[in-house]
Amino acid sequence: MSAVAAETITFQYATRSEVSSTGAASTVKLALDQGRGVVGLRGRPRDAALFRDVLMTTLQILESDLRYKGRDRTAYLAYLMKQGKRANAAIWEAQKSFIDAQFEDDKKQSGVLDPLLTVDPDGVSLEVFSRDESAYARLSFSSDFFEGREAAHGTSFVDLPPALLERLDRLPGYLPLALEVGKGEGSGGEQRQVTVPHRWLRGFLQVQSAATLPATTCHLAPIDLYNLLFALRTRKAKNPPRGLRFELIPGQAPRLILEPWELVLEGHGDPYQGKTPRVVRTFGRQRLLTLARALPYLQGARVQMLGPGLPVFWTLDFGVATLSVALTGWSESSWASAASFDRLIPGAERGAAVADRALAHLQQQGPTSLEALQKATGAPREDLRAVLQRECLRGRVLFDVAQGSYRPRSLLAQPVADEVTRYGSPREAKAHRLLETARTVEITKLHEISGEGIEVHGEVNDLEARRQFLPRFSMDIEGRVTEAWCNCSTYQRSGLREGPCEHMLALRILHTRKVAEAEALRQTPEGRKAIRAETRVLTRRDASGKETVYRVSLDDKVVQVQWGLRSVNPRHQRLWYDTDAQAREAYFARLEALSTEGYVDAEAAG
Repeated sequence: MSAVAAETITFQYATRSEVSSTGAASTVKLALDQGRGVVGLRGRPRDAALFRDVLMTTLQILESDLRYKGRDRTAYLAYLMKQGKRANAAIWEAQKSFIDAQFEDDKKQSGVLDPLLTVDPDGVSLEVFSRDESAYARLSFSSDFFEGREAAHGTSFVDLPPALLERLDRLPGYLPLALEVGKGEGSGGEQRQVTVPHRWLRGFLQVQSAATLPATTCHLAPIDLYNLLFALRTRKAKNPPRGLRFELIPGQAPRLILEPWELVLEGHGDPYQGKTPRVVRTFGRQRLLTLARALPYLQGARVQMLGPGLPVFWTLDFGVATLSVALTGWSESSWASAASFDRLIPGAERGAAVADRALAHLQQQGPTSLEALQKATGAPREDLRAVLQRECLRGRVLFDVAQGSYRPRSLLAQPVADEVTRYGSPREAKAHRLLETARTVEITKLHEISGEGIEVHGEVNDLEARRQFLPRFSMDIEGRVTEAWCNCSTYQRSGLREGPCEHMLALRILHTRKVAEAEALRQTPEGRKAIRAETRVLTRRDASGKETVYRVSLDDKVVQVQWGLRSVNPRHQRLWYDTDAQAREAYFARLEALSTEGYVDAEAAG
């Protein structure tokens, strides 16, 4: 991996963005970076209130930061000193910690890109990435939304400082509005350099690349999102789990369940179109509260769930505008991203010629689906998908979640280097290097703790260090690492203060891969023969809303079953068999019988 851990980007604005309003009309002038060619837009939005509220919703996502912040104790310390208390070591340490935290916050806030604005023939879009690296949003307006539209197509950064948000917030929705987006002329602008960490760039591009993965999709009515936000606003979960479950039954409207209260919200959207029933568990629900301001204009919502640890994409339809939001259950790239985004790393380069043909077609034709690109380029589907995924990670192509098509869009003036987005840190790069050698990293023990999570023990034979390491970690039921240990010098020196070591990361990634492989193999007779220990949870909800839960476990020659209503002490049954083959046959027979009775496998998706 490159030794440079950050990218220095220079923004040059000839003028500053401004908002003005008189008694007769309002004007919004947005200044663009001068270093990105001729880009601009001029027109009159048909609905000023819609423009204001959905834009403010997007900018609130940009400013959101759910990282832990320590309490400000300066006022209390000043009170103690005024009372004559001695300035002991504890007081000075508290003051130093507070000052360090303030400088650290300023440093983190300065290391993000300005919002990215793209003007296309069919519309204009604005992309943002939250400060805590947990939420991505893309707001797009169709060309029909603007009267008297004049546009110069391209991509550039837009000047939207926090001081401007207050004036945008007070923009009258009942007055005619004029929008002017361009470089502008004058001497009131500024030039500044921003050092963007590679970690931030990697998160921004990988969240977009994740949208190209297969997803479980359901549709919600506006009232469903209102009910969900109302429930989140009026309740506060003090203990885990804090997930949002989707119960998806073919031919029925989606059902939402809020943990830990097991609050059931009946959906009113289109029936689920999948072939098999599913229970999908997602996290990051608290970030949905930022969408409340746009609810009055909502016509419908689509939710795309990719899998455990990966983002959940919410596409909000406002008619002439669309807001696509990707939410994750973690902030900043760490354990979760290192393992979950492992599947986003493309394989070997599959032909630069295919990439050139695909990019040329997108530049000429605009938004294009994968099927249309396959016909235009003549490339195999999987090769084309891998090439497009790599171009998404380089910042040259955008996957439009709302339309399900690829678009040309350059994040930076030059493509982002592969080593920037491939690994989040030198330790993560070394973890993947360890995994490339056969039998270097192995899982030695899996201990499932009922109701709490799982404990994973491993063995890493580092041929370069000529040593054997024994990492282990524990994950809670939300998929977060709660405890970790390793006998390497990195952990012995600093614990987890510097983040997980390469041995922990390698074990975490291997465990994620094994879970995915086991899920795929268990659908085949050959794969089932290799299963000696497994636990599945199946649920069924009756007309009154009561949920019956079955927990079926296979452990060598033993099959154990627990069943009963949720939150009620379950009944138990333990069955012994002469051979592991007989136990395995009885285990899968029990799962199939429950499936025919209407029970849904809650372990099939995270």
